[in-house]
Amino acid sequence: MSVRELLDHRLAPLLLLAMIAAVIPVLFPSAYYYRVGALVFIFALAVVGLNLLMGFAGQVSLGHAGFMGIGAYAAAIGPVHLGLPSWLSIIVGAFLAGAVAFVVGRPILRLRGHYLAVATLGFGILVAIVFQNEAQWTGGPDGMNVRRLVLFDWRMSGSVTWYWISVATFILGAMLAVNLIDSPTGRALRAIHDSEVASRVLGVDVANKKLAVFVISAVYASVAGSYLALFNGHITPEVSGFLRSIELVAMVVLGGMGSVAGSLVGAAVLVVLPQALTWLHEYEHMVLGLVLMAFMIFLRQGIVPGLAQAMGARRA
Repeated sequence: MSVRELLDHRLAPLLLLAMIAAVIPVLFPSAYYYRVGALVFIFALAVVGLNLLMGFAGQVSLGHAGFMGIGAYAAAIGPVHLGLPSWLSIIVGAFLAGAVAFVVGRPILRLRGHYLAVATLGFGILVAIVFQNEAQWTGGPDGMNVRRLVLFDWRMSGSVTWYWISVATFILGAMLAVNLIDSPTGRALRAIHDSEVASRVLGVDVANKKLAVFVISAVYASVAGSYLALFNGHITPEVSGFLRSIELVAMVVLGGMGSVAGSLVGAAVLVVLPQALTWLHEYEHMVLGLVLMAFMIFLRQGIVPGLAQAMGARRA
């Protein structure tokens, strides 16, 4: 493969991202920056799954944090109450989130537009209520501690370790997403996004395709939730709350719907920017809102597609 063919390959951006993620820690002055970096990649993993659902299939979900909560509490409850190893609890949480998405998705994905948004919102609120009320399992509103991940007698703890784990997992998840997008299923999802009626005429099984991407996005969110719980060492029902779902949707829209790279950029902006604005104290939220408004006004398609379009127009 020539250098030009390598640069034109669909996985070339992920290779560049891996190189940047490997080099950028040289600039980190303390472990705190590793922590912020780990949070960026953990949330980006969940946003990639949600972007498959919203950006490619055109289905809105305002309760996606519910699946993050399922993964988070699976990682917490499995070792404490069921005696499962933490790594197995991550897998169990992913299967459980996928099963819940399969059961819930069949009826609610028949809805469209704001009806679908409200239905998914109700699902997210229901999950948060369950986690808050089942105190004997979840610790109630105060949450519960999470045992550290141990693999082959290696206790995975610390911001540096979780930075590399989250980077590797995100790149793997992004590779799977890119391959899915370029597959016949991905082309069917894009057709559904444009017109469900036209897709049916062309022979696309719209219901099954929408359900499949809903399940896949739920698995992404569950793994991200498990990582978040294991990384922080403590989890509360807020992980599945309404505000978390809105935050995930904002990351998708801000970075760029239909863009895997945009998922990372959107997550990075909404994780890093609040940390960078803490010196403004009581004006922090006001400035954050103004910055987000500016992004949406001048880059309406999202940061990554907007910049790509601007660069293309400049070259032309």
